[in-house]
Amino acid sequence: MNTRPQLAAADRQVALYAGFNQDSSCFSVGVDNGFHIYSTDPCELQATRELKGGIAIAEMLGRANFLALVGGGRNPKYAQNKVIIWNDAKRKAAISMEFHSAVRAVRLTRTRIVVVLTGHVHVYAFSSPPTRLHVFETYDNPLGLVAISARTLVFPGRTPGQVQLCDLASGNISIIPAHTTPLRAITISPQGDLIATASEKGTIIRVYSAQNCSLVCELRRGIDKAVVYSLAISPSSHRLAVTSDKRTLHVYELPHHGRPSQSSGSRPSSSMSNGPANAENKRWSLLGKLPLLPKYFSSEWSAAHAEFEGGGTAAVGWVSDDVVIVVSVGGGNDGLGEPRWEKFVLLDRGGNGEECLREGWRRYLDND
Repeated sequence: MNTRPQLAAADRQVALYAGFNQDSSCFSVGVDNGFHIYSTDPCELQATRELKGGIAIAEMLGRANFLALVGGGRNPKYAQNKVIIWNDAKRKAAISMEFHSAVRAVRLTRTRIVVVLTGHVHVYAFSSPPTRLHVFETYDNPLGLVAISARTLVFPGRTPGQVQLCDLASGNISIIPAHTTPLRAITISPQGDLIATASEKGTIIRVYSAQNCSLVCELRRGIDKAVVYSLAISPSSHRLAVTSDKRTLHVYELPHHGRPSQSSGSRPSSSMSNGPANAENKRWSLLGKLPLLPKYFSSEWSAAHAEFEGGGTAAVGWVSDDVVIVVSVGGGNDGLGEPRWEKFVLLDRGGNGEECLREGWRRYLDND
């Protein structure tokens, strides 16, 4: 395995939160005394803000000067039912929003502020003061599952396993019955054309068209139950990355637009294929070829996978169609407990398929 040397140990901070901005060019980290901003590739510290209190959510708005902050940790900087829109150019809070219960997640665009509570999603115009545009009811959503693109907001439905799609311009809602058990992860592609979901079972990932809510493909993470941490679709919508508590990064090839895969056995043409040999090496489930087994077993296996080593939950982001970054927050129950940035590259081996290699890593909270 090709890895860069680890950085020298220093006084260790605890990561309360780690998340990518919209294009995964940066990631933010909430800690017990403020937050940090890092460039994603290479992993370099860009800014540190000491706030004399813990930050459990530090949601970036692209590379703009605004972040959404929510307090957390042993000594929260802000109440956990408040969202602070932080103006980093002025190093102070610009907007304060208070809610009746703890804030689970926040998403920002240049025109919208989306605040997720356990049972509701609030949508505001990004103004001072913010104007509330919509409130949507959801099934219990303690993880704050939500995803947003330029035109579409995606969040859990009112019943377990359902997904709601909101057209941000009109407020119209579409429903996808994605799973039969509660959702565990949701993402939408950077282009806003595909939605991926995983349930609490963690064995199957389903990909849907955002335009007509049709099923594009089913992807199998494994047979054993797992906790899916993060889903991310590549910039061209040709690949999907998945992390879970199995400490494995899985990468899947997605079908061409408008050509959904057929679970009955016909294979979609892959954007990464260089010819028939590569197509024949796609890892389709052998179980799906056996007679009398349900359609559930005919899902596609990952094209490539690799182990990641950071502890706790792990967010995944794409910096290009061939480079995946995994940022772990540490502090998990798995005994690892180490916040890490890890870089993986995808290599096309021609007739031998694809390979996912870890190219570098670092403990991002250590001092340089």
